[in-house]
Amino acid sequence: MTRRRLTVISVVVLCIVALCMSVTGGKVSAQNAGSPPEPIYNPYPPGILPSDLPSELARVLREVNGIEAEAIRQWHAIPPPIVTGNPPILQNTGVPLVEILGKLMNYDRTISPNENKACASCHMPYAGFSGPIPSVNLLMIAYPASAPYRAGKRTAQRYTYSSYFPPLQYNATQGAFFGGNFWDSRATGYLTRAPDGEQAQFPPVDPNEMANPDTACITYKLSLAPYRSLFEEIWGAGSLSSITWPANVASICATPGGAAVFGTNTQPVVLSTADRTLSDNDYLHWAASISAFEHSLSVSPFTSKFDAFLKGTYTLTAEESAGYDLFKGKGNCNSCHLDGRSTAPAPTAPTAVDTGVAADVTPVFTCFGSANLGLPKNPRDSFYYETTPDSLGFTPNPAGFTYTDLGLGTFLRSGYGSAANPNSAWTPFASTSDGQMQTATARDVAMVPPQCPTTEAPGPYFQKEFFHNGYIKSLKQLVHFYNTRDVYPFPVQSGECPAGTVEKVTCWPVPEVTANLDMTVGKLGLTDAEENQIVAFLQTLTDGYTTAFPDIGTYTGTCMSGGNASTQGNSTIISAIKLQGLMKQH
Repeated sequence: MTRRRLTVISVVVLCIVALCMSVTGGKVSAQNAGSPPEPIYNPYPPGILPSDLPSELARVLREVNGIEAEAIRQWHAIPPPIVTGNPPILQNTGVPLVEILGKLMNYDRTISPNENKACASCHMPYAGFSGPIPSVNLLMIAYPASAPYRAGKRTAQRYTYSSYFPPLQYNATQGAFFGGNFWDSRATGYLTRAPDGEQAQFPPVDPNEMANPDTACITYKLSLAPYRSLFEEIWGAGSLSSITWPANVASICATPGGAAVFGTNTQPVVLSTADRTLSDNDYLHWAASISAFEHSLSVSPFTSKFDAFLKGTYTLTAEESAGYDLFKGKGNCNSCHLDGRSTAPAPTAPTAVDTGVAADVTPVFTCFGSANLGLPKNPRDSFYYETTPDSLGFTPNPAGFTYTDLGLGTFLRSGYGSAANPNSAWTPFASTSDGQMQTATARDVAMVPPQCPTTEAPGPYFQKEFFHNGYIKSLKQLVHFYNTRDVYPFPVQSGECPAGTVEKVTCWPVPEVTANLDMTVGKLGLTDAEENQIVAFLQTLTDGYTTAFPDIGTYTGTCMSGGNASTQGNSTIISAIKLQGLMKQH
């Protein structure tokens, strides 16, 4: 193995990771061991990067390596496949084999150029497959890339139940888009017909995430992986091993994408036409394998208290039952986070009555649509300050703080920081989609490590971040935002609420995008107690009640405590004006 290893933090972390590699069957080459550390990219004003970032990244890598080792053991415990039938099928073991292949890929940190970032690095099971570092969730919002410390612009979206989202489609009757994956729905599934699989194809080559310069780099690294034989058992003999790689492939694939040396070339690995076709097909199989894992009972199992309630084996508490009535009634939550029942009575239909029973015993708690909820701009988002080139000549965000995240609207325009729109018929709807972000499933929104049993202060709690820009820090704040956005609006930026008000309690700064606001929320008339009851119901949607959630106990960090859920994280609020001033001094 000749891939060069460019360390992201320190010699101490390098030694820790090298030790973990020996546990999981990886190898440290002389080239890897002798390479100088890549210079840290730190354009951020003071207080954006968490002080514990190096140690927390190392912690997550240890956890990732541990689960990868577990996956290898699970793979070897599956009997060898028996190929039979026409079309050929892996009888008895086909499903577990492709699911375990997806798991092996998900926790493989050697996929990234610096071998320091797996898919799971930003999506760990104990956080509902969302961001695993409390201090990142609190302070810098987006997660650091393989190239340290580039970062993206949004929160690490949960991918439990992501496999249930259909391919993106415009519904002319409703005048709205439904389906896709990512906050901006750019993983449309147009080719794979599995948006979550297509989603898995983006981060490996996103310069602000895993940062491979070429999709062929993932194929190359799969050809070196200890599970290569499994890949070829499932996807065909020679699908990896028959590709002829150029002599410089290791050097190219050890250099993060975006580097000036590549220019605008997105295929710097020079392959023959036939080998490029093989590699492209392997990347489609990468997507299909990840999708199989995400659809498996290891990720999306329907094992919550609510699922047991639907089956009749769990009785909601008085608080949970009241919260459920509000969720599908006065709170109007069920108009977007569908549970298979009607939303009645609701602010939009106060005289309506729901007289039916649950029509769906596996509700995913989303309409698969998108909406602009009117979130304020979050000045803590690290993306706004990445305005200068890093050591490789890459500038993540030339627009700086003037960048406005238009979500789905940006994607429909094939805009900066999103992806190419594969359907020109969608482009005319860009302006009416500005500001819209995907309606995430409410399932597992409250999932936390067992030792930190809640998302809510005073805890002990695990600090998560909610919505696409991490502005909200607790479920209490989330419900309060829906309830009072239009009760306490102020024409100010975050950190500038007037004296006598409390941000996120009695002051909501102006929305980042004022067009296309969703007006079904904002003034629901819920009491404080009713908000708490909805939070109690949301907690019943956490998987792991009827059957333990796989790998839920892998968190080795610490819990937080103190404060209250209403103002959780408010001590870290800093004004946009102040941050821009600090930026000029930095």
